[in-house]
Amino acid sequence: MRRTAVSLCGAAALVAGLVAAVPAAGADPRTTPGAPRTHKPLAWKACATPEYPRLECASLPVPLDHDHRHGRQVTLALSRVRHTSSAYQGPLLVNPGGPGAGGLATAGFVAASLPERVAARYDVVGFDPRGVGRSTPALTCRPGHTDPVRPDSVPATPALERAGLDRARAFAEACAKKYADVLPYVGTVSAAKDLDAIRAALGARRISYFGYSYGTYLGAVYAKLFPDRVRRMALDSVVDPDAVWYEANLAQDFAFDARHKAFLAWVARHDARYALGKDPARVEAAWYAMRAAVAKEPAGGRVGAAELEDTYLPGGYFDGYWPLLAEAFAAYANDRSVEPLVRAYEALGAADAATDNGYSVYAAVQCRDAPWPRRWSRWREDHTRTHAKAPFVTWNNAWYNAPCAFWPTAPLRPADVRNTALPPVLLLQGTDDAATPYEGAVTMRRKLRGASLVVEWGGGNHGVTLSGNACMDRYLAAYLDKGEVPRSGGEVDAVCKAPPGPEPEPARTGDAAARGAELRGLLRFRG
Repeated sequence: MRRTAVSLCGAAALVAGLVAAVPAAGADPRTTPGAPRTHKPLAWKACATPEYPRLECASLPVPLDHDHRHGRQVTLALSRVRHTSSAYQGPLLVNPGGPGAGGLATAGFVAASLPERVAARYDVVGFDPRGVGRSTPALTCRPGHTDPVRPDSVPATPALERAGLDRARAFAEACAKKYADVLPYVGTVSAAKDLDAIRAALGARRISYFGYSYGTYLGAVYAKLFPDRVRRMALDSVVDPDAVWYEANLAQDFAFDARHKAFLAWVARHDARYALGKDPARVEAAWYAMRAAVAKEPAGGRVGAAELEDTYLPGGYFDGYWPLLAEAFAAYANDRSVEPLVRAYEALGAADAATDNGYSVYAAVQCRDAPWPRRWSRWREDHTRTHAKAPFVTWNNAWYNAPCAFWPTAPLRPADVRNTALPPVLLLQGTDDAATPYEGAVTMRRKLRGASLVVEWGGGNHGVTLSGNACMDRYLAAYLDKGEVPRSGGEVDAVCKAPPGPEPEPARTGDAAARGAELRGLLRFRG
């Protein structure tokens, strides 16, 4: 992984020394009486939750096909936390990624997590993208598709490979049977046009936007289609726009394998608690021995090899899960106790109705956005080669995406997000992020002229702002508040140190850890 060396320094010095004020584009960024409104005013109603007591909700009809505005309509579910400051800066649309993640709660999370003075100046607006959650129609192609126990993900025999192919084909066929008329319009370009419909319904000339993960690509596509309607745009954990989507998933396989090795090394460092050995190689051997054992006899009748991978994959997104995963690993490896492993699976890996819906939209978007290989021999060759170097979840990830080999809707060409017409965009990225590897942020910075890249050095968590790193949060707040971005003249504009890793105490959580867990509950795994 190529990284630019930037000296580490205190957060205050970084903010004071590197941040330069950038004037806002246009005299008035706010919702104004003269702004065009193509919809009747949204009917906002209280939809408070205990976590987010100021949340309001509304619904917005949009065209299924934006090229035929008077044809069939679908409905988007919206949420917001209203501004309270007289220094109003307009709407801030937020998206947690996916694709397939619901975004209603994200408005409440962002409004509660930003500094109060910054959040007070925006209407923070969330939304369930088309097909997701409370938006209608909500897609669920094949309920129970990931129910346990699935075939071993590694196709070591022809029978296992056939079983995987049969499941992938069945999922694609179920989607075609239920949603043939909708699938051509479930993709990033359609979602970006939905964003603009939300802007228009809010009566805003321009919007600010804050997206995580896949939401960074959605934001970049929106900016390409409507550059004059972007006021500010912050993108956290950045998708590689040149790798959409087959190559991006192969890159993930290597990155998640490295992140899993980091987890196993952490277990080795805490051998006094877990008694699995001080040598990371020995701990790794014990983990793969556990995998082989549950492949033969699923733990509790529920956790086979594929489910074990599902359970440990979230540890690649967030190291706050490591203590729970290590306890389950140690209990099984040392005592053959299956209950902690089953509990970990139920907490992190098991699917529910929301998962079925999210996966259906994930597949619909990814398979529509860009071409995928239609010859299974290409998948087999690429994933066999990758698995030899990165065995943790390569084949698990292959089967997750395999419906795209059989998808009924013809793919589009990936969007070219190159853009010279935007105000400065703020990119935020962990150097060791597995879900959206670091190189993608560097690529995005090159494509968005004037963009600024802030990295969390040594950070492996997916989602680096509003989750416990005060230095990263200061850059985000300064940008949303005053349009300030850091400039260094190099590939990276500013660096923050990663927070310290977790301690081996599952019940020991502070405010930062709680915020980190809350954020990862909003971000979809694999997105």
